[in-house]
Amino acid sequence: MSTQTIQYMKPVALRLPPGIPESPSRQRRHTLPANEFRCLTPEDAAAFISVSGVCPLQLDQVQHFLTVCPELSLGCFVEGRLVAFIIGSLWDKERLTQESLTLHRPMGRTAHLHLLAVHRTFRQLGKGSTLLWRYLHHLDGQPAVRRAVLMCEDPLVPFYQRFGFHPVGPCAATVGSLTFTEMQCSLRGHASLRRNSDS
Repeated sequence: MSTQTIQYMKPVALRLPPGIPESPSRQRRHTLPANEFRCLTPEDAAAFISVSGVCPLQLDQVQHFLTVCPELSLGCFVEGRLVAFIIGSLWDKERLTQESLTLHRPMGRTAHLHLLAVHRTFRQLGKGSTLLWRYLHHLDGQPAVRRAVLMCEDPLVPFYQRFGFHPVGPCAATVGSLTFTEMQCSLRGHASLRRNSDS
């Protein structure tokens, strides 16, 4: 996998799965299919890897996370097809390290968001924002999880700040020559944050 194509926590463009209209933004609002949000299962791994194109996580890593901590994932389905997803795991240190990219620490109190991906035809429609908002509220309902953390490229910092994340400095984890900003979000009272449906 080429390190030049890996972009952590950037909404990854997904290829169009069979049966999804090419231009959902051109449909009339009342004809848009309803969204379904649910945690992913190991059986979902092959489905989203097959439509995600380049993915920062390898299939065996995705299957591992969805086997040991499926409750830390969330997918958005339209007419039964996966169009956006978040994969997470637990982490047990104050800051991310290189090993945090592939490990799940069951006793951890921090949810590490590894990947947010949105189908390319559903971008600019608020799917990524809606999914992230729902995911943070989902985490807020898990008593053991106290905060969320992610690593992203600098241009994406303002996007995540809208959801309560704040930068804590350069991330110790790198991918090839790529470097990232580490961002953290307290989940205490996150449910009281107003949903920003315009982002």
